[in-house]
Amino acid sequence: MALFLLPALIPLLVFRIFPMLASLWVSMTKWNLLRPPEYLGIDNYVEVLTDAKFHKALLNTLYYMVGYLPLVLVGAIAIAVLLNSKLKGATFFRGIYFLPVVTSWVVVALLWKWLLSPQGGMVNYVLGLVGIDGPGWWTDPNWAMPSIIIASVWKDLGFNMLILLAGLQSIPDHLYEAATIDGATRWEKLRYVTLPLLTPSILFAMILAMIGAFQVFDQVWVMTEGGPAGATTVVMEQVVKNAFKYGLMGEASAMSWVLFAIILLFTVFQLRFQKRWVHYGD
Repeated sequence: MALFLLPALIPLLVFRIFPMLASLWVSMTKWNLLRPPEYLGIDNYVEVLTDAKFHKALLNTLYYMVGYLPLVLVGAIAIAVLLNSKLKGATFFRGIYFLPVVTSWVVVALLWKWLLSPQGGMVNYVLGLVGIDGPGWWTDPNWAMPSIIIASVWKDLGFNMLILLAGLQSIPDHLYEAATIDGATRWEKLRYVTLPLLTPSILFAMILAMIGAFQVFDQVWVMTEGGPAGATTVVMEQVVKNAFKYGLMGEASAMSWVLFAIILLFTVFQLRFQKRWVHYGD
């Protein structure tokens, strides 16, 4: 049996497990990729945890997550419920909503950078037609992060919709039939049957979306590069800059492990309190 696992196990060890363990060692060194590493102990972690730039990046990352999670989950639930109904062309619409998921982040980010352009962008043009003066979007410190959130929600809706749609299709039909016999309205079926039994799928989608939100990078790098005035600088963007722009591999690795610890704490917290709102059917 072990021989059958080797083709998958060897790449996992070489390209995943070993680099992770190596980064833990690097996080305790001073290394610029040119000179031999110099052991520093926990100095890099102390530097990261007391660094004002890291604090700002972490706050921006949390801001992104707080704005992104509700929109992508509520939107995905609404679309999944709609596509789970007897809607004509449902298969076509599933493909349409999933198309952005398989599209490169660079393409999506450039598309939304153009759509949200203050001059000549489609969004501000449409807003102008109804008499609304559109904001500066990704060029305005107050609107830059919402611009990133809008692009991210648009791309990730289809992925979360697919997870929730699978959860909806696993709900037994006889429960809806029983609710109909009891005189339940469509809204009551949604509230008392669909949503409670969908909570395991919602929890799964929420954890994946949360982990992805903490690791947000591509759209930030392409649309704003952390600007304007640091309004969209996030943790992963700081990791990349420290590692490959400033040659601070030790600090970059320490940031990565601190981020890993934060993600782990949030995930454990969600799993710990899932019994309060997640309902598993018998």
